[in-house]
Amino acid sequence: MTDWLSPDEWQAVRLSLRVSFWAMTCSLPLGLLVAHALARWRFPGRGLLNGLVHLPLIMPPVVTGFVLLRTFGRNGSFGRFWTWLTGQPFTFFSFDWTGAALAAGVMAFPLMVRTIRLSIEAVDPGLEAAAATLGASRLRVFLTVTLPLIAPGIIAGAILSFAKAMGEFGATITFVSSIPGKTQTLPSAIYAFLQVPGGGAAAARLVWVAIILSMGALALSEWLGQRVARRVGGG
Repeated sequence: MTDWLSPDEWQAVRLSLRVSFWAMTCSLPLGLLVAHALARWRFPGRGLLNGLVHLPLIMPPVVTGFVLLRTFGRNGSFGRFWTWLTGQPFTFFSFDWTGAALAAGVMAFPLMVRTIRLSIEAVDPGLEAAAATLGASRLRVFLTVTLPLIAPGIIAGAILSFAKAMGEFGATITFVSSIPGKTQTLPSAIYAFLQVPGGGAAAARLVWVAIILSMGALALSEWLGQRVARRVGGG
């Protein structure tokens, strides 16, 4: 692939893989917690939480990026609070790959939560109740009964969120712009190449890379999910 792609194109691919990996990895613990809460708990504000989780799916990505900018940008609400607290500007997400990972993670989070939630809701609550009657704590019931049964859903949710993060464009470019080597991911690199004369060939190569990576992620999700399901089922 390094011979087929130019250094700039390969740089965008590597950055996208890095951003997508950390977006998925950092979102997974929170996604599992939120999915479990929505599937099993009943509490005031549950409907509001469900709406907030799915909001990035229905809002224009540019709106999500604008909200992130006004919250975590240097002049955003959290940025101003950080400056007041420490005397230093908040630059952790500003024009850096970490900001791209945050934007991609936020956009992919609803897919992860929804996939894991459906897996949890498919588990028979009677199995969890039976384990509880034998004296197991809630945490132990989750770790020994629920978690193994929903493992295929967790894997599918994680990989789908990775694929979604790979294709994120609107929120990322609004939040951290498109800086080669820092925030220019695969989609923004394709867009950038299309804006210059003669850039169509480079854009086409990156499109093929995006298709291959996306199909590979979906195939891996199916394979891992089936493998884990067979192991859980004793097959």
